[in-house]
Amino acid sequence: MLTQFPNEPATLTAASPIRALQAAGGVLDLIPVGIYLCDPDGNLIHHNAAAAELWGRRPALGDPAERYCGAYRLHAPDGTLLTQERSPTAVALRERRPVRDVEAIATHPDGSRVSLLLYSTPVFDEHDGLAGAIGVLVDVADRQAAEQVTRRLAAIVDSSDDAILALDRDGTVVSWNHGATQLYQYTEDEVVGRPISMLIPPDRGDEETDILNRVLRGERVERYQTVRLRRDGSTVDVSLTISPVLDRGGRIVGVSKIARDITERKRANERRDLLLAEMNHRVKNLLVMASGIISLSARSATSVKGLAADVASRLSALARAHELTLPARPAEPASLGATVSLHALIDTIVTPFDERAPDGTRRVAVTGPDIEIAAGSPLTGMALLLHEFATNAAKHGAFAVPGGTVDVQCGEAGGRLVVVWTERGGPAVRPPGEEEAGFGSRLVDLTVRRQLAGEITRRWHPDGLVLRLEVERDRLNA
Repeated sequence: MLTQFPNEPATLTAASPIRALQAAGGVLDLIPVGIYLCDPDGNLIHHNAAAAELWGRRPALGDPAERYCGAYRLHAPDGTLLTQERSPTAVALRERRPVRDVEAIATHPDGSRVSLLLYSTPVFDEHDGLAGAIGVLVDVADRQAAEQVTRRLAAIVDSSDDAILALDRDGTVVSWNHGATQLYQYTEDEVVGRPISMLIPPDRGDEETDILNRVLRGERVERYQTVRLRRDGSTVDVSLTISPVLDRGGRIVGVSKIARDITERKRANERRDLLLAEMNHRVKNLLVMASGIISLSARSATSVKGLAADVASRLSALARAHELTLPARPAEPASLGATVSLHALIDTIVTPFDERAPDGTRRVAVTGPDIEIAAGSPLTGMALLLHEFATNAAKHGAFAVPGGTVDVQCGEAGGRLVVVWTERGGPAVRPPGEEEAGFGSRLVDLTVRRQLAGEITRRWHPDGLVLRLEVERDRLNA
């Protein structure tokens, strides 16, 4: 039966409890944890095979030298020797209370060691007299190894730059690492216990529910890209890996997620695609320009030699204009303070297409104040825009036919540079539809908005196209 002492845990009582356990010695040998019995004086009267193995020896029963514990030598984790009187069984018998979870290290006679958890419970007879004690030894080596692995994995997870989090079956966050804090801007305390839906944009509400249900059904979910919300309300592009979390029985009790910020990678891919499209566009333009230059030169050539010289000169000018549209290479940075005048830039760009009339007048007229443009990114942006205007005029506008002219007016208004490109005498033009707008138009718009913080407007007249370009004056000095 059980008896309860004031303010103490329940303790075992029986008419002859220790003898009963001694009689069950064969059964005790079947138990995989160490068990030993002591009389009221702490003398060992029985132990099972597991106890002898953990002690590394078979102590002599009833020997006073083996009181309270059969270990050859017993130490606390800090190395302090646990004498007989300090052993858990001695304390349990002396203080008539159970002693639980005492960590100790048993040294075997051969010098080997084993880490143990010690338990000792006093046993009382039916008259509440002390009948002895039961000691239990548990090998914690496996537990310590598991704890070490767990700590190591926890350290890896917490130090990862990727966001690693776990959810229960209801989609509630149960763990959250440092990488998740860096990515989503929430601390662990702010997120654990809350639904993962707090990170889902409103237009993707069903996505998380669908994924969670698929994983809980045991379906495989491949890595996928999506968008998530940060604490400040901004969105972030992420790549997600989702895996089920299983209990010891193999049942799915939740999911783990690894999220990686792919914002820069996505931007890099966009820049790559833009660069490839730009290269394709430029190559096509150059081929068309070369053909146009040959036709243009042929109109005024009087000999094959003269035609060749004129074509070579125009192609050389075209090459110089093309170089202006390229950014400085890392090995050749723009000189500090170097500038190029706007009029000189326009002249370089249009020279390959400029055909003088018999009276010496040019097809291109540049008027208005001349300003300086800083070498590097500002110059590249302006050169790219003017080069696009000129090549389009050569393909479809005023430069495509004899007699077509271009008037370029430069001015300033409200801290902005204004360039008006007016074509006359070219083929009849009309505004292109959205499906007809080519890469060149998109490239121009991107350059104007992102690089020069400006805007561009287009007006189509029966006589030709008028382009009005406005950019922030300060951007040209950067």
